[in-house]
Amino acid sequence: MIDPLANLAGTLALTLGVAWASGLNLYAVILALGLVGHFQLWPLPADLEILAHPAVLFASGFMYLVEFVVDKIPGFDSLWDTLHTFIRIPAGAALAAAAIGEVPPEYTLVAAILGGTLAASAHAAKAGSRLLLHGSPEPFSNWIASLTEDAAVFGGLLLALTHPWVFLLMLALFLLLLVWLLPRVWQGVRGMLRTLRRWFGRPEGESR
Repeated sequence: MIDPLANLAGTLALTLGVAWASGLNLYAVILALGLVGHFQLWPLPADLEILAHPAVLFASGFMYLVEFVVDKIPGFDSLWDTLHTFIRIPAGAALAAAAIGEVPPEYTLVAAILGGTLAASAHAAKAGSRLLLHGSPEPFSNWIASLTEDAAVFGGLLLALTHPWVFLLMLALFLLLLVWLLPRVWQGVRGMLRTLRRWFGRPEGESR
């Protein structure tokens, strides 16, 4: 007998999980879910089965390798993040809408809205924290951050599929941490911009 509550938790965890993870590394999400579907490791919603197509697997695998390298180069990682502001967020919304499965259109729209918001929040935390790491003269902190993000994506998706309640609890903790973290990241970024303006001899209050 199917437990409706467990089924709801599984759907909710996957819907929110793909959105959250897309904000960190979209191509890792597509590749991971595609491999899960290709090798039939876990049943995926019908609208996500397209990710298992060989062409999608090749494209997502190639782009994941590109991001794996670029994401570990200080400076280039922030440029990459800036460009992907226009990719990760709408893709996170689309994946969330696909992951929710066969529901009335209004619920699909709700999933897309929540998914886009969650992807934007994760993306902002990633991009902002990377900017702060650029103040470190060595590259190792950047590498550690990148590898940690990749591990969080793969581990989070695994939890969402196999232990949805655990994932939902971890996601709630992440959101609480985000409420505390984002204002501090923004303050740090503003401080870095003020420092750069001083370095380049432009007074802080000067207009263009």
